[in-house]
Parts: sequence; C-alpha cells; structure tokens
Amino acid sequence: MTSPPELRLLGRFQLECEAEPVALCRNGQRLLAFVALRRHVSRTVLAGTLWPEVTEEHARGSLRTTLWKLSRGEQPLIRCSGDSLVTADALQVDVDAFTETALGVVQGCGPPLTTRLPLGTLRGEDLLPGWDEEWVRLERERLRQLRLHALDALAEALVREGRPALALEAAWESVRTEPLRESAHRAAVSAHLAEDNLTEAVRHYRWFRRLLREELGVEPSPRFTRMLARHGWHLPGG
Repeated sequence: MTSPPELRLLGRFQLECEAEPVALCRNGQRLLAFVALRRHVSRTVLAGTLWPEVTEEHARGSLRTTLWKLSRGEQPLIRCSGDSLVTADALQVDVDAFTETALGVVQGCGPPLTTRLPLGTLRGEDLLPGWDEEWVRLERERLRQLRLHALDALAEALVREGRPALALEAAWESVRTEPLRESAHRAAVSAHLAEDNLTEAVRHYRWFRRLLREELGVEPSPRFTRMLARHGWHLPGG
C-alpha cells in the first residue's frame, strides 16, 4: 500500500514520499510551503509573493518552472483548481495536525484529556525557523499565538479536572514561549493553589511581578492579585 506524502514545516522543512526524504530546490520548498499554509492560493498571488522583485511575466515563468520540478508523477504534491493552486488531498502537513489539535483545546471540543493529552503536540517547534520572508513571519506569529492560547486553555482545563501537576507542565511551556505573558503565569499560580501550595503560588507571583517591573515597568493586573487575595494573601502595602 502506498503511503501518503508527508510535509514537515514545524522545526524544519522536510518532505517525505514513500517514507523517504525528498530533496527540493529552494524555490520548490518555498512554493510547497506557501501553498500548504494557505491551502488555496491564486497563481497571481503566489507568483507575486515568491518572486516580488521581478516582472509579473518573469514571476509567472518562475512559477511554471518550479511547479514542473515539483511534479511527483502519479502523486502530485500540488494540483490546479482553475487559476488557483491547492495541495494534493493526500499530502499530510504537520501544521494542519497542530492547528486542529490547538483549536480543539481552545474551543474545548477536543478528545477528553483523560484519553489523550495533547501537550506533546502543543510543544511543537516554530514554523520554518531561519526563513525570514514576511509571509513566513506572519504565519509563524499566528501559530505562536495559537500555541500560547492552547497551552493556557489546556492548563486551565487540567486544573478544573484536578490534575495540577500536568497543568503546571502546560503553564510552564507557555511561560517558556513567552515569559511576559500574564495568562500563563496565572495558570501556573492557579495550579499551585489547586494543591494548596500558597507559598509556591506567592513565590511565582513575586517572581513574575519583579520580571514585569524590570522589563516593562508595570505591575501585574488586579485580576492576578485577587487570585491570591482569595486565598488569604494580600500584597504588602496594597
């Protein structure tokens, strides 16, 4: 049985067909990655984005040449849909799996956490590190924000389910990704409080407060402070 082609964009670019790595030229990588991320893109937009420094005629010529080089015989990676290009139905893209998992967590409609904990998927690496084109940077930031929201939501869900140790793992993964993100720190403190570890919760709050002051010159939100006040701790002088 023929195995479907797989495209990896998180961490690094890698294409596999029949479980074997496939080498592509740089333009082939860029074209396949762009179409895989957009799913459906017109030839005009694609050519203008990938070859912005040349005339439209030259850009379309480069697009045709690159598409020809991408041909995989009976298993095309990209197919035509009118004047647009889409990835082949069989192509499996890791970004799609990540996005589906993350959105499921954020929306609260993923598999039960007792059955499948998605923390491993949400720990994924950044999109195409080292690629500095604007379209990559935009997609990279979109996925980073989705990862952060999913990790925060996962931590909160695990606290509600009485699994504070795993909630801390999710919260710390979010903190490592964006150390100044308050919602991640609130999730960590919430996990400590769920275990009645007020000392740990206060220590974490003070560390975050000091970090905010040093980096941004601001204080944590009143909402954060009230979390600890409800458990009997009040900010000195507050």
